Amino acid sequence: MLDSSLKEQLKAYFAKISQPVALLASVDDSAKSQEMLDLLRDIEGLSDNITLSVTNDDPRTPSFAIARTGTDIAVRFAGLPMGHEFNSLILALLQVGGHPPKEEQAVLDQIAALDGDLVFETYFSLSCQNCPDVVQALNLMAAINPRIRHVAIDGGLFPAEVEARKIMAVPAVYLNGEPFAQGRMGLEQILEKVDTGAAARAAAQLAEKAPFDVLVVGGGPAGAAAAIYAARKGIRTGLAAERLGGQVLDTMGIENFISVLHTEGPKLGAALEQHVKAYDVDIMKAQRAEALIPATEPGGLIGVQMAGGAVLQARSVILSTGARWRTMNVPGEDQYRNKGVAFCPHCDGPFFKGKRVAVIGGGNSGVEAAIDLAGIVAHVTLVEYDSQLRADAVLQAKLRSLPNVEVVTSAQTTEVLGNGEKVTGLTYKDRVSGDLRSVALEGVFVQIGLVPNTEWLKGSLALSPRGEIEIDMKGQTSVPGVFAAGDATTTPYKQIIIAMGEGSKAALSAFDYLIRTPVPAQAAAE
Repeated sequence: MLDSSLKEQLKAYFAKISQPVALLASVDDSAKSQEMLDLLRDIEGLSDNITLSVTNDDPRTPSFAIARTGTDIAVRFAGLPMGHEFNSLILALLQVGGHPPKEEQAVLDQIAALDGDLVFETYFSLSCQNCPDVVQALNLMAAINPRIRHVAIDGGLFPAEVEARKIMAVPAVYLNGEPFAQGRMGLEQILEKVDTGAAARAAAQLAEKAPFDVLVVGGGPAGAAAAIYAARKGIRTGLAAERLGGQVLDTMGIENFISVLHTEGPKLGAALEQHVKAYDVDIMKAQRAEALIPATEPGGLIGVQMAGGAVLQARSVILSTGARWRTMNVPGEDQYRNKGVAFCPHCDGPFFKGKRVAVIGGGNSGVEAAIDLAGIVAHVTLVEYDSQLRADAVLQAKLRSLPNVEVVTSAQTTEVLGNGEKVTGLTYKDRVSGDLRSVALEGVFVQIGLVPNTEWLKGSLALSPRGEIEIDMKGQTSVPGVFAAGDATTTPYKQIIIAMGEGSKAALSAFDYLIRTPVPAQAAAE
């Protein structure tokens, strides 16, 4: 199952296992059960601290538990955790085996203190790059607190469950049998939902923080670069973000990041976090900004009010809040989100195997999505508002070579249709004839670009008609001491490498502002 090179690597990792671990398998006569047993036998042979038993004590087959011998600590995988979930398997073995997680002690203490029996179930697909974050976070919680249970379920191997629970997008998380969350979540966001006092404690901790020299708001490529460049100047640097990595975490293949032939969004996001943590940066995760409070005098402190009510202060601020998927804003879109309306073909495409879907948008993202989906689904209808596709010529040529793809141009989507539980079709207006037409299908993948995350800034600084933060060549906004970088700004070409450069430039500009701007007498006294 595992080649010799990988076995040697894993053997070195498993040397860190300090407590005995039991692999408890539930199997049947299927080929997948045999494949799972082969994998578990390979793993058993790599450490004296790992044993394998076939117990058949779980109704889901194939599945296996990873249990700390002599304790109630355990996690379970239903299916084969390969592909994007292979790292989840390795981390679970290490953490259940007593190897300390790479999380702040305060977070680990928070997990250990959670009261009540929490049984999580996470449905994933092996092609989903968003799922491992959720699976790994919940596995970690189960490895810390014996009253927490987690089973990660490959939806492709348990279609009856997926159908019964009407799951059409992953990751889908259930808590004690009830829907809990949908989509990518980090550990901090999960804790915020299950620990009712977490938000108040976090707000109190934020309010106690001393003013920063530079406060970066946003943790994508631009924010990470800004934080690193600021910290390298030896000034007090803070970074507040909903998630470190930003939208890059939702990107699958990255082949235009210069000097790196190919990588994936989650890998790049993890590398960004590691790089920021290598410097003296106060990282504040799971934090959403709600208001910008300009300084009352030149050189004074600028405030950023967070969702919990706390106000962070800094002599300079760098806004790098990025962008999110643009929605169609048509009837039915919100109602059927995650019930047929999706935004990630890599994550959710497998749930539409053999079905008919539409892709909305004829740019590179839309055409790439249609090409990917064509290999899975029965038929793809690509709907483009313009009179022609806007994707690169090579992508258009590939698309038109596929026999199960239809391209409809000059079409304005007007409604997503459904039966109350899931998508059944869509309607569009032919912009040439004015006729309304309907398409019967089960899924709609929206790929129509991005909208900047700047609604919270309206009225506090200058925004373009598109809602982008207006900046000059140095990244300065209309508010003194406030800079901006990345996809939230008027800088053209929303690319990872450009965002990183703009973030670095904004940090250098902020530093230049700090050394050239006198500190008001009252602020200096404080």
